[in-house]
Parts: sequence; structure tokens; C-alpha cells
Amino acid sequence: MLRRNRPPMGALFYFLGALMLGLYFTFAAVQGDYGLFKRIEVQSEGDALEVELAALREEVARMENLTTRLSDNFLDLDLLDEQARDVLGLIRADEVVIR
Repeated sequence: MLRRNRPPMGALFYFLGALMLGLYFTFAAVQGDYGLFKRIEVQSEGDALEVELAALREEVARMENLTTRLSDNFLDLDLLDEQARDVLGLIRADEVVIR
């Protein structure tokens, strides 16, 4: 009688199953909803939003400064003159307008 030495099929299936499971979890760790690529994407979005927030805070500070300078408690005559000229289109008698 001749016996062939074949590897047991159970061990082969176990090895392939473990390999497939490992590949799946590696793929999920890199490309999944909570993977490395998503983390990098969220981080870059956060950085862009931080820059936008800083610009908006600057704009708000500028507007608050202008509002304070035109308030009843603190009146900046130069700013008032500039705004009146801009809104009403006024000029002084000694000025020359170039268009």
C-alpha cells in the first residue's frame, strides 16, 4: 500500500483564513472609516478650518474697532469724515477728484 503525504487541509484553511483576516484588518486600519487616510484627511480639514477661523477673528476684531470708533462714547472724526465721503460722495472744496 502506498500512502501519500499530503498536508492536512484543515491547517491550510486555517492559515488562509488567518491571512485573509489579517489582510482585512490591515486594509480597514489604513482605508476604513477610522483609518489612517481618514485621520489625515480630518487633520488637514481641521488645519484649514483653523486658518479660516483666524481670518474671521481678525475680521471681527477689525469690525469691532470700526464700530467702537464710530460709537457715541468714542468718535473718531477722521473715520467719520472718511465714511461720510464714501457713503455720501462728498468732497472738500480744496480737493481734486481724479477718475
